Amino acid sequence: MTASLTSPATLRARIAVIDVLRGLVMLIMLFDHVRETVFLHHQVSDPMDAAGVDPALFFTRLAAHVCAPMFVFLTGLSAWLYAHPAAGPRSASGFLFKRGLLLVVLELVFVNFAWSGAFPPAVLYLQVIWVIGLAMMALAVLHQLPLKVLIVLGVAIIAGQHLMTGLRAQEGSVGYYALTVLLQRGYLVADGAMKIKVSYPLLPWIGVIVLGYAAGPLYARSHAPDGRRRLLLALGAGSLLLLGLLRGFNLYGETLPWVTGDTALRTAMSVLNFTKYPPSLDFLLFTLGLGLLALAWLESVDNGFTRACATFGGAPMFYYLLHLYLLLAIGITLTAVLGANHGARYGVEHIWQVWLLALLLMPVLYFPCRAFASYKRASKQAWVRYF
Repeated sequence: MTASLTSPATLRARIAVIDVLRGLVMLIMLFDHVRETVFLHHQVSDPMDAAGVDPALFFTRLAAHVCAPMFVFLTGLSAWLYAHPAAGPRSASGFLFKRGLLLVVLELVFVNFAWSGAFPPAVLYLQVIWVIGLAMMALAVLHQLPLKVLIVLGVAIIAGQHLMTGLRAQEGSVGYYALTVLLQRGYLVADGAMKIKVSYPLLPWIGVIVLGYAAGPLYARSHAPDGRRRLLLALGAGSLLLLGLLRGFNLYGETLPWVTGDTALRTAMSVLNFTKYPPSLDFLLFTLGLGLLALAWLESVDNGFTRACATFGGAPMFYYLLHLYLLLAIGITLTAVLGANHGARYGVEHIWQVWLLALLLMPVLYFPCRAFASYKRASKQAWVRYF
């Protein structure tokens, strides 16, 4: 038994599955970001209009819901692995704080430019990279707490956030800015040459990254793979069962109750229509539940596709910036060559064209990511670790 736990193949699978799942959600994210590049004239709200939105567009957007939660969760899990290398425990505070600060700077400068094509942008959006950065900075302090405390804290934040949805503060007050950053999506600066909008309120994401860190011991070298998979399956299934109870009876965890639609499909869409900004309890039960099941399943899968996913997942920030700037170039080029047909930009007419373009871009992105991942493994430069 001891030999099987420490065999090279077992140890590779233990760590590789994190990159595999991270890479998989990054590829799913590509579909959504292509949508925002060439299909933005069919914009979706949050939650979506389940009664009116095209089902193909609805499920494309729904699939992308899993990306941010699992990326944040895996960031916490990776932080635990960083803090517990084979040589013995070490402090992760400095690494987490510096990398979190770097992500905030990248969001403010490079990511916003990639989305808008203008510097400075008319609206500075504080989105997922910003919130991951702040969550990492919070984890730099919180990870020193006992794991049991972290579990309770993470669950309390995620489940208890709905008890605070009624909180209000006068615009311009300290309380208003605190609520906007932590819990209520809105503008920090609503007037002037450059507006600033919080798209990803922070507090629930702190809960997610804390739970990711608390899951780290499952990936300790001494943990039996079969036991890890059984626990992941139980946690994933338990999350979805709890979701079924809470959402099925419209009890708690989502601000928008589901309603019976004109068809069974529309009813199912209403049931699956969760709030992302900020992520509701039901949203996180759904996305993290599926993610935990995927972690359990993917650890025993090894094929060309999972190895490609691991390549993408091994260079996450490089991939993120590369794909945004590639999409910016594509959007500018299509508008220049084919002309603006939806406002100031070019857009395609069918969702299947979004899917096709995303699939075509995957091999284009793969080879630069593979090259950077190889450089990252070989390089002794400290900055490379942050990408």
